[in-house]
Amino acid sequence: MTSAQVAARVRAGEVNVAAGRSRGYGAILRTNVFSFFNVILFVIGAALLALGRYSDALISVGLGLINALISAGQEIRAKRKLDGLQLLDRAFVRVIRDGRETEVAPERVVRGDVLRVRAGDQIVVDGPLLDGERVEADESLLTGESDPVAKAAGDELRSGSLCVAGDGYQLARDIGGHSYAGRLTAEARRVTTDRTPLQRRIEFVVRLVMVLTVLMSGAIVAQALLEGFSLLRVVQITAVLSGLVPYGLFFLIAVAYTAGAATLAGRGALVQQVNAVESVSNVDVVCTDKTGTLTTGRLTLDGIEPLGGMDLAEVRTTLGALARTATTPNLTTTALLESLPGNAWTVSDEVPFTSSLRWSGVTTRTDTWILGAPDALTIGDLHQRVAAHADQGLRVLLLARSSGALRDDAGHPALPHLEPVALVALADELRPGVAHSIGRFHADGVTIKVLSGDDPRTVAALAARAGLDDGGGPVSGAGLDHLDDAAFDALVGRTTVFGRVAPEQKERIVASLRRQGHYVAMIGDGVNDARALKGAQVGVAMRSGSAVTRDVADIVLVDDSFAALLPAQREGRRIIAGIGISMYVFLARVATQGLVILAVSMLGLGFPYSPTQVGLTLLTVGVPTFFLTVWAEPLPPDKRLLTNLARFVLPVAVVTAGFGTAIYAYLYETVSQGFNDSTPAEVISRFERYTGLSYTDTDFTAAAATIGAQTGLSTFFCLASFVLILFLAPPLPLFAAWTAPVRDRRPAALVGVLIAVFVAVLFVPVLSDYFGLTGPAGPVFEVVLPALVLWFAALTAAFRFRLLEKVLGLG
Repeated sequence: MTSAQVAARVRAGEVNVAAGRSRGYGAILRTNVFSFFNVILFVIGAALLALGRYSDALISVGLGLINALISAGQEIRAKRKLDGLQLLDRAFVRVIRDGRETEVAPERVVRGDVLRVRAGDQIVVDGPLLDGERVEADESLLTGESDPVAKAAGDELRSGSLCVAGDGYQLARDIGGHSYAGRLTAEARRVTTDRTPLQRRIEFVVRLVMVLTVLMSGAIVAQALLEGFSLLRVVQITAVLSGLVPYGLFFLIAVAYTAGAATLAGRGALVQQVNAVESVSNVDVVCTDKTGTLTTGRLTLDGIEPLGGMDLAEVRTTLGALARTATTPNLTTTALLESLPGNAWTVSDEVPFTSSLRWSGVTTRTDTWILGAPDALTIGDLHQRVAAHADQGLRVLLLARSSGALRDDAGHPALPHLEPVALVALADELRPGVAHSIGRFHADGVTIKVLSGDDPRTVAALAARAGLDDGGGPVSGAGLDHLDDAAFDALVGRTTVFGRVAPEQKERIVASLRRQGHYVAMIGDGVNDARALKGAQVGVAMRSGSAVTRDVADIVLVDDSFAALLPAQREGRRIIAGIGISMYVFLARVATQGLVILAVSMLGLGFPYSPTQVGLTLLTVGVPTFFLTVWAEPLPPDKRLLTNLARFVLPVAVVTAGFGTAIYAYLYETVSQGFNDSTPAEVISRFERYTGLSYTDTDFTAAAATIGAQTGLSTFFCLASFVLILFLAPPLPLFAAWTAPVRDRRPAALVGVLIAVFVAVLFVPVLSDYFGLTGPAGPVFEVVLPALVLWFAALTAAFRFRLLEKVLGLG
């Protein structure tokens, strides 16, 4: 092409630049910071700030803002990795422009350019080979096929492959987003974060609570306005009601995922998508590539079968010498070098191995030695012997000897008359621990499927060595494309080994498994696995694999060890168990406070909480759930989590709210009737400090009664919440009404510490003032402590005899 033609193509945008970037930073921030729930919190916070209630605003808004920033930070981190994906190298390429060869960057290639392709060059565009010698392309990065593919004039060269031999010219027909590499890059950059089952359940619960809270808020705020509450009071009530939404669960999940990721990093698994820590525990099907995942990509010598003329020791020495003599080492010569003795020969001629020849040879002073594929050497009837080895998944080579030359009169490689010497069987090297890991997965009910670009028979034999059942025989990718979805699903469901499968077919197999209700993990190392990794719920890459595959993966196995998934699964199950326990605590608090607010509002006794008292949830919910999550033991995912939550939360909410409402009403009436001319001055002074009103004000008695009743309710609710932890992790049979006793005594010790901290809150004036409590008061303890004993007995009976479940028909 001429410079003018190139400039015109550049102006038209026909340049080799891949498209498909993820969404911008502004959109990420808007989505995460200004979510529906956060907008409600921000409005409430702004109103509280305008009224000078700074601590109330901080408590109401702070945690939601932290959650938003954590989510946005995680998505921005993922965006940077995806936008940086590069399937193609940055090395300059050679193009023919204005009649001469010029070097340009890959992104400066335009449609219609002619590129020079030589050994060692990466192909950066799609198009046919125009002329020159035969070219051999390594397409393993794209297809998973380990052997180079010979290309002649007119054959397609695909971007992302590597020229390993030959020299020629290629037409740049498809470039940028239209090329194979461009399409793969754009697909890899697509954001496809899956919500885990636990995240979906929590999201459902939070949305349900939000709807109920909005309905309840409308009714209570309307009542407050009709009763003439001040604007400050209405805003405070709204802040308390918004605090019922357990948005702290999202923060807890973020913390648990981060801690789990840190744990797994020390065990050989780098977590790049934080929810993968939990997601991997739900996996029931693992799809894996063969080369680089099940195997190391290396070959080992499996056996030598002499064919006559030489004994085994002589054959071994000859093969060792042949391997040491080769000037272009490959996997075969490396395997022979590591297993056999011998010294390098002095040679007069050598023909290196190429995929087009499928043999290599050397000529010494006495003999010519050839090593290659048996069918390429065509010596005698060795078919049955070769087939016997191949059926075991072994690669078979033939060692032959000759007295002739390696080239014809024109100097081209040519086979002389050959004498067979021995068959050499090579095996793919399994990664250490693969068989043990597969056995562990099977014991946990996880199915393994192998998706490879290699020959199905070879893959099936290797799978058998790793301990996998072939599932009725291997299936070749050539027979998959014509199947409709129903037939495809049936085939995928019963098959274990797939060979000769293209990247698109791997992706379709993963989609089929998901369509059948499976939770799928895909393990791969090459670009050909990237689309399947993106399509699976959990994408796992080997550290030694391609950069693209590592970047799109949710988890990277830093030691290239298949076994690292086992502790990842255990850690995920521990997190699920911990978050499950935390959901019991969160929802028990939400349901109980909601019922108390409704009951007290219906009784016309003011409002039972202030925003500062809601801050006590740090003790009743925040600290306990953090430690319960950290201390949890790994358990299988609870398929009936929502049902079990209802069985626990409903009895707790009804019983606790009933006692709490009774305590609030009793103290409200007691304090209201307790002020008279004989009331001690210090008592009046204390309530004046807490209410901010003078004893002579008309609203003083109602405000004092509200604060006194709130103090009693908060005291009872905090102590009951601490004891509730003992129901979830009972140290003694006395507390084992909901679940069996546990050996771990840390939860019981935590309860003791929390009670001590709460007592300090009551008795230290600075703390009690901050949380809007009157401090230690005799009437409060005289009511709360006996009520706590009765509450414990009632809740124990409700759990042991399933009273509420029977009334509601839950069991």
